[in-house]
Amino acid sequence: MGWSSWLLFLYLSWSFFFSRTHESQIYQLQLLLQLRKHLEYPSQLGILESYNGDLCNLSSSPNLGVVCLEDTVTELKIMGDKLVKVSNDFNGFAIPNQTLSESFSIDSFVTTLTRLTSLKVLRLVSLGIWGPLPDKIHRLYSLEVLDLSSNFLFGSIPPQLSRLVKLNSLTLDGNYFNGSVPEWLDSLSNLTILSLKSNRFNGQFPSSICRIITLTDIALSHNHLTGKLPDLSTLSSLHMLDLRENKLDSDLPGMPKELITVLLSNNSFSGNIPGQYGQLNQLQHLDLSLNNLSGTLPSSIFSLPNISYLNLAENMLSGSLPNHLLCGSKLGFVDLSSNKLIGVLPSCLGTMLDKRVVKFGGNCLSVDTQNQHQESYCNVANEEGKQSRCRAVGILVAAIAGAVLVISLLAMVAVFLRRRYRSGRTFEQNIISKVEQDNILTGVSSEVLANARFISEVAKLGTQGAPVCRVFTLEELKEATNNFDSSSFMGEGSIGKIYKGRLENGTYVAIRSLSLLKKHSIQNLKVRLDMLSKLHHPHLVGLLGHCVDSGIQNDSSSTKVFIVHEYVPNGNYRTHLSEMCPEKALEWPDRLAILIGVAKAVHFLHTGVIPGAFNNRLKTDNILLDEHRIAKLSEYGMSIITDETEKTEAKGDVLKSSPLVLTISKLHSLAVVPLNIHYCQLCLVITLTAPRIVSQPPVHCHYRTAVTIQVAIILLTLKCTHHNAGTHHILQSVTNSYMQQLSLLVSRVIVQNHKINLEDDVYNFGFILLESLVGPIVTGKGEAFLLNEMASFGSQDGRRKIVDPVVLTTCSQESLSILVSITSKCISPEPSNRPSFEDVLWNLQYAAQVQAMADADQ
Repeated sequence: MGWSSWLLFLYLSWSFFFSRTHESQIYQLQLLLQLRKHLEYPSQLGILESYNGDLCNLSSSPNLGVVCLEDTVTELKIMGDKLVKVSNDFNGFAIPNQTLSESFSIDSFVTTLTRLTSLKVLRLVSLGIWGPLPDKIHRLYSLEVLDLSSNFLFGSIPPQLSRLVKLNSLTLDGNYFNGSVPEWLDSLSNLTILSLKSNRFNGQFPSSICRIITLTDIALSHNHLTGKLPDLSTLSSLHMLDLRENKLDSDLPGMPKELITVLLSNNSFSGNIPGQYGQLNQLQHLDLSLNNLSGTLPSSIFSLPNISYLNLAENMLSGSLPNHLLCGSKLGFVDLSSNKLIGVLPSCLGTMLDKRVVKFGGNCLSVDTQNQHQESYCNVANEEGKQSRCRAVGILVAAIAGAVLVISLLAMVAVFLRRRYRSGRTFEQNIISKVEQDNILTGVSSEVLANARFISEVAKLGTQGAPVCRVFTLEELKEATNNFDSSSFMGEGSIGKIYKGRLENGTYVAIRSLSLLKKHSIQNLKVRLDMLSKLHHPHLVGLLGHCVDSGIQNDSSSTKVFIVHEYVPNGNYRTHLSEMCPEKALEWPDRLAILIGVAKAVHFLHTGVIPGAFNNRLKTDNILLDEHRIAKLSEYGMSIITDETEKTEAKGDVLKSSPLVLTISKLHSLAVVPLNIHYCQLCLVITLTAPRIVSQPPVHCHYRTAVTIQVAIILLTLKCTHHNAGTHHILQSVTNSYMQQLSLLVSRVIVQNHKINLEDDVYNFGFILLESLVGPIVTGKGEAFLLNEMASFGSQDGRRKIVDPVVLTTCSQESLSILVSITSKCISPEPSNRPSFEDVLWNLQYAAQVQAMADADQ
């Protein structure tokens, strides 16, 4: 009985394994057939049309190769026959008989391709693929080799490619990529081969490449790179450097000692050939032809032990070669033609040697006079070179002397003006010193003084023109939602009800419905909505437009506002954590990618806009995932348009974005305008803002600040009405004094509240990190959970009990420890112990890098 049960178990296990393997084979074959359709049925994939065998046993050919590991496709090679014909007229559209047809969609093609998630090697060469390379290529996270050469790809290299941290070979030769070579290439820390030949790249050689110490091959020839080539000596593993046919115009840089091939021809390099090149003992092939190199030749490069090819033709090299010059035993080709060399040709470069090809025409050597210039030609050229260098030195010295003279004169003028200005500032300084004495207990730091200048910068930024978001009509939104039918109702967010709608052009949108108290005018509300629409970031849910309806029946105290967002179809982050939906549970690397995206978005809201947007309702429910699982933060910046700020101020908590800041910024920026300029605008600002400030000063506004505001308003009003030059001068001086006092007083409030607001977002983000570690069950437990359970993270056994099993099985211990550490800091009860958001983002990126390295070692 025992044997029969055991045999039955083995049979069932084998059947299950065979069934799963068979299903996987069918699925992968279907994907290849879809790729064949996208590529418009190339002959190389014709074998798949009637193939019904084991895909992993498909016979390889020079044009098609499929390699499997444990019945999963890990390598795909398709070599087509649509060779790229170099054309400067290619403008990104299909070309008959060269590219795939106009109906080809590179986005659909790459979407299908990324379903082969286990691919490690991908080579798609000469297939006529055209279009910009989509960001979603990064979904092939296991890629180690990517070769898309000889196609018609254009645009910039997508930044998301930096997430392919396992990549060790990137080849994009023979395409039409343009723009600058990306600076983020050093994110590919395992890269050994970088080949971007024959594209349209411009700009400078990126210094970030010098930080990829694993590189063995760099090929950027036949592009339009300009400027300086940085020192490459740090690339200790580099064997091949190919930068031919660019426009690089610096001196030759230092080179690593392990170099074997250096190809720098057809650029504009100048200066001498560094003597260090004579110490590159592994060097076999050196091509410096067609440049502007000058000076004498270092004789040591001829005697390098492995040198076989040396091309120095068409430069401005001068002087003579030593008679006793030694040549390496492997040197087979030397080209010194079209330079300014004089004297005799050394014996090791003589024409009688059969094993060595030597070219030296176009110089002034004392041999083969039919192909040589007269020695006077080279001497004149050398003298002209010396004279031009002397002239350059003379010009440089004269320029420096002139600059010193101008600076001296400016300094004298500045001293003179400062002395005159001091007398006019006596009254002002007395007032400011009194303010500083009154505030000596609290102190005025340099940060506050900086913020006093910051206030006026807000007003300057606000005056710059920017496109407003689209204004929808209520009828459009009713039509999009079938009159807000219950079938379009998606749920209720932290603020307002949310409906799914479809616009007339077929675009799906999410429409948030809010009812706001009429504390602001309709125009004021639209300005706030327009401000919110200017917050653009890849990880923020985009605001597409709005509709303001003030005509609500039976409720004259409310304004109905509809905010139209982009529709994000894949649910929120919380539903992708194990407790809620086990079959969709995200693995640890995916969670890290989502957390990094959200952290970047919040960091942008804090530092990328003026003024910063804080208290952004950070929680897992408000992190949405698109169809590619890219995180997008929703419900950010809602305090800009709601009355939440006023409610908070009434409680005496924290000043969020007080009208005082915006008002004073306007007054301060306009207080210093010249006579007869902007008087209408200035009076309008005072008329609109004075009653509110004087009658309703913010709770946090010190009494002295309120008084100073009132005095400033009176002075500015006088300034508006007195156009007499003498009276205006007096008012100008007194007004400036009061405005400086006002800036100092308000700035202290701004600095304190900026810090508290920042800490609020850090604290809330800490709970998002916590839920990412342990699952959504943490929601609602709050402080009790922290006090009783946080200690469990300190031991391995404790982590096994509390951390989500999906996380435990897909993370490295080092990566997990980094997240545990930064989480505990974020949710520290003491705000001063919490990290900055920049620190949080850095730790998340470091944890992701550690995890990627651990995955690569497996």
